[in-house]
Amino acid sequence: MGRQMTVEEIVGSVESGMTLGIGGWGSRRKPMALVRALCNSPVRDLTVISYGGADVGLLCAAGKVRKLVAPFVTLDSIALEPHFRQARQNGTIEFEEYDEGMFMFGLYAAAHGLPFLPTQAGLGSDVLATNPRLKTVADPYGGEELIAVPALRMDVSFVHLQRADSRGNALYLGGDPYFDDLYAKAADRAYVSCEKLVDTADLLKEGPVQALLVSRAQVTGVVETPNGSHFTTGDDDRRDEAFQRHYVEAAASPEAWAAFRARFLDGDEAAYQAAVRAWREEQ
Repeated sequence: MGRQMTVEEIVGSVESGMTLGIGGWGSRRKPMALVRALCNSPVRDLTVISYGGADVGLLCAAGKVRKLVAPFVTLDSIALEPHFRQARQNGTIEFEEYDEGMFMFGLYAAAHGLPFLPTQAGLGSDVLATNPRLKTVADPYGGEELIAVPALRMDVSFVHLQRADSRGNALYLGGDPYFDDLYAKAADRAYVSCEKLVDTADLLKEGPVQALLVSRAQVTGVVETPNGSHFTTGDDDRRDEAFQRHYVEAAASPEAWAAFRARFLDGDEAAYQAAVRAWREEQ
């Protein structure tokens, strides 16, 4: 059963060399408050499993990633995350690539305690050549060759949902669960950040029971982080496109990034939110 924690307590439980899963999708509903704090921690050499966006980009920029397991790293309205691009071009991270469907099967396998799941996705493509970890299996009933996608198991996972109670039951608002339930189940320890903590009795006031995505049974800790998914989509299911563009522009040179980091990222979460509000007033 989950318990209410601080951002610092959650990030302090992550150790160098761990495998970290991060929920959300691209530049949508990412647990950015936890990611920002992790960037300012001494943790290094992480293996990150993510439908990647700015979460992966920030961790690459901070030198925290040894290996990335992902189908893509995108900001959605901006096709390729700039810090991920730089890390790949510079050869500073190892990259294990899947397509979106294969990645989903890897999450399902880990969430259900299976070593792998078979799929037709990827057959006939170069994925077996570019990802030597992948193997094929024969259907024991009909003999068909299938790709065996290995379970994407995690030591720790971070997910961000709009509402949660103090025990870790969590509800998403908007149109898509983004597989966050699988990240919670696939990890030895799962942590939920949320826009707002509410009483358990109030969880279903803003969404149907089907939106109650994450169960306290899978959650180690929960923390309230208002606007904590910024600049990815959050409480109103909108992304801060203007700030996202500012982030990408700052990634264009070491000098611009150093200035961006000093203004927005070197402090705690309260300092980040205050700096964003001040920046918005300048526009």
